[in-house]
Amino acid sequence: MALVGSYVGLSKLLVAVFPVLLLAWLRFGIAAIAMAHWVRRAADEPRLSRNDRWLLFLEAFFGNFLFSVCMLFGVALSSALAAGVIMAALPAVVALLSWAGLRERIAPRVAGGIGCAVAGIALVSLGQAGSEGDDSSLLGNTLLLGAVFCEALYVVIGKKLTGQLSARRISALVNLWGLALVTPFGLWQAWQFDFTAVRSGVWVLLLFYALAASVATVWLWMTGLKHVPASSAGVFTVLLPVSAAAVGVLLLGEQVSSTQLGAFALALAGVVLATWPAQRNAAS
Repeated sequence: MALVGSYVGLSKLLVAVFPVLLLAWLRFGIAAIAMAHWVRRAADEPRLSRNDRWLLFLEAFFGNFLFSVCMLFGVALSSALAAGVIMAALPAVVALLSWAGLRERIAPRVAGGIGCAVAGIALVSLGQAGSEGDDSSLLGNTLLLGAVFCEALYVVIGKKLTGQLSARRISALVNLWGLALVTPFGLWQAWQFDFTAVRSGVWVLLLFYALAASVATVWLWMTGLKHVPASSAGVFTVLLPVSAAAVGVLLLGEQVSSTQLGAFALALAGVVLATWPAQRNAAS
């Protein structure tokens, strides 16, 4: 989750150079090369069932394709700090989806976490609207919230997949689906893009972004989900908003206002409240 937060923040630099869909295509393409040897089925691994294939597609569509589009467009229109605040809503959104899809009960602490997350997002959005005077930040924050819902679906679907497939194969197959989904848009933007104008340092950052976003974080997350209940996994999402905001402030030079600090405090309080029952259950 710390890696996820860091590349969410650093993507602000990349979307200033590459069109969003081209950036997503390059990310999936680089990762596909890096994970080519992970695609093959191991001898002790069952063949993919129709349900497995469907879940892999949904995992890629929401967790790779749609998440990347919403997150990259959102960061481009907003800020890394705002992304950190909004991404802190992830545990609360996972709880909401569990309630809606699985009819799991929402504990009072989780309900409080949802309230804090909503208040934090509203506060940072109002602060940006007041300072910038346009609708771009509101649209950016809405897209970032969409990315949170996509990531929450990614967590739930990923837990089902880890019961049947290895973490490495899930990572490779989901990335290939993401590459297939974004290729038409990536080729269209690549046709009009001047690659010679990109500096060498940006290519290095792109390589880190691709390997971190599509290889390292996916493999680490799927490996963890194989051994940890999905409810307990939500505890570790606290590192995402912290690292995203830290990148925005320390590396991108974003200024922190008192309103943003208040929003970030509310967001982190929401994470603590939303994940507290999982911590207690894991310890019992």
